[in-house]
Amino acid sequence: MIRVALFAAGIFVFGAVSSSSEELLASRLGALLGQERQALDIVSSAHLAMLTAPPNKAQDRKEEISEHYTAEFLAQQPAPEGDAQWECLTEALYFEARGETIEGMFAVGEVILNRVESSSFPTTICKVVNQGTGQRFACQFTYTCDGKLETVHEPQSWDVAGRIARLLIDGMPSDLTRGATYYHATFVNPSWANRFAQTASIGSHLFYREPTRTASN
Repeated sequence: MIRVALFAAGIFVFGAVSSSSEELLASRLGALLGQERQALDIVSSAHLAMLTAPPNKAQDRKEEISEHYTAEFLAQQPAPEGDAQWECLTEALYFEARGETIEGMFAVGEVILNRVESSSFPTTICKVVNQGTGQRFACQFTYTCDGKLETVHEPQSWDVAGRIARLLIDGMPSDLTRGATYYHATFVNPSWANRFAQTASIGSHLFYREPTRTASN
């Protein structure tokens, strides 16, 4: 007989147990820890850092991130430039969201990058932005199939879009939309919106995440 003290996942056990009971407890503890790990795996690293930081540090982290969504912060960044992927994201932000707040533009950019990371969409920014272009009712971003030339008339808005695109591509922590892969303007009501979970409302856009797919039994 041995004495065992275990504390994990909210369970506390203290007492004398036999070897067989010890093995059973160890098995159950392993299962609980496995479930706990699965739950942690779906939490974004940014949110996990905030959750596990001491209260004062978590608040400081939240305030630090919120400062990124200001004109002052963007103005401190180097003049934006990049490759074709950067240009595609800048273009999408300019034509899709230049009328939004800076926070709203970041949110739209997040959706595009979330799509790149999702197995349901193409694997590059340019392919995501231009998915379905040229096919009636199939384009994913309206400006790519509205029949209008993509001409930049607002250089300042292009500069803002470029700075946001550069920061997002470079990995600036941002999870405004909680993993959203879809969005639409608040003045429309597409049929697909009823099938997805709404994750955020930012400016004139509502954001959605596609349901988590699980293997069938």
